[in-house]
Amino acid sequence: MKNVTRLLILFMVFAVFAAGCGSKGASSGDGGKVTLTLFSTMSNKGERAALESVIADFEKENPDIAIEANFPGNGYEDMLRVKMGANDMLDLFDTHGWSQLRYGEYVADLKDMNWVKDLDPALDQILKDESGKVYAYPLNQAKDGISYNVKLLEQYGIKPPQTMDEFVKALEVVKNKSKGDVVPLWIPGGENGNIAQIFDQIATPYLITDKENGHGDELLDGSFNWSKYDQLGELMVDLKKKDLLNKDVLTAKQSQVTELMAQDKIAFTFVGGSLGPDATELNPEVKVGTIPVPAVHKGDAQSWIGGERFTLAAWKDSKNLDEAKEFIEFAAKPENVKKIAEGTSSTAALKNAEVDNYYSEFYKQYEEVKVEPYFDRKYLPSGMWSVMSTTGQELLAGTLTAKQLSKKMEEEYNRLRKQ
Repeated sequence: MKNVTRLLILFMVFAVFAAGCGSKGASSGDGGKVTLTLFSTMSNKGERAALESVIADFEKENPDIAIEANFPGNGYEDMLRVKMGANDMLDLFDTHGWSQLRYGEYVADLKDMNWVKDLDPALDQILKDESGKVYAYPLNQAKDGISYNVKLLEQYGIKPPQTMDEFVKALEVVKNKSKGDVVPLWIPGGENGNIAQIFDQIATPYLITDKENGHGDELLDGSFNWSKYDQLGELMVDLKKKDLLNKDVLTAKQSQVTELMAQDKIAFTFVGGSLGPDATELNPEVKVGTIPVPAVHKGDAQSWIGGERFTLAAWKDSKNLDEAKEFIEFAAKPENVKKIAEGTSSTAALKNAEVDNYYSEFYKQYEEVKVEPYFDRKYLPSGMWSVMSTTGQELLAGTLTAKQLSKKMEEEYNRLRKQ
């Protein structure tokens, strides 16, 4: 079935290209008008509407340039792999977290553009290299942490936790004071990528940010001792044993989270994004807050996990590179930075715009907290996300122990590093 799906995706890819989507044919003969091709990973209507609005404004101001935007959804990565293999990229494309590792050799250097001076320094390590090359323009930035029900925490006398010990204690208080009516930590594990997301976020405080317990260099050079990964699995097993997770953790779907939060049935969840505004729309009495990922080791600080969420990179060999950069510069105007950040319920990646979205007060409260890159994107070889997904689900199903999970991670890590 997977092979059939892949063939269908590839058929769709070639059909799109045959219809004239390739960058080599982007300049049309319509009175010298240039058509730029743009691919994005934006998935929901609100996100797409924000970008399409900026595109429409640009086309009004630049009648000689048209932008053909495409949103391939789940087929995005397959399409881009085909394009990279043919060295025929889009004029503009979303690097979705892989601006350097996957797409670095295809993107133009944007360091001389006007907006670079306004780039949030938190994104420097993600979008710049040691030479100063800037790989992509960030339309917004991700600050992933833990979402929580503000009213419930106030009701139970719980302060937003700053450490992992405080977090576990908070979950226990919810369980006891709600007498089981509220799920302390709700995980939509029926889609195993959501379990991988949790492992990806907590790996940073366990393995990266603390000076005495930082193993980033070892993960990068292949010398990491994977027994140190046991503690992540042990935490998840402990939470399940203490009955601090939803009983349907292995079958729950993310589509359920909004209604459950609106009904005050969830205290904490790693689901973020539009959860807050969507839940409040269903029940105006509900307010969803967000906190950075708690610190694990004594003396360490909390961390936001994220970096680039949606980006625009320009293909370095595009015949329309000047026009592509022109659109990027237009998107970086303060009014457009604001429009896209608010339309995607995210924080702005540039400091030149005041953004007011659902979570603004929480981002302001934790504005000094550093944004760390996604663990798998920086420290693991490509392909490890699916391993984190399946092993995490097997752990919660009881078919793997924490040590066995670490062993499988190590085996796949070593295998994929050789590819």
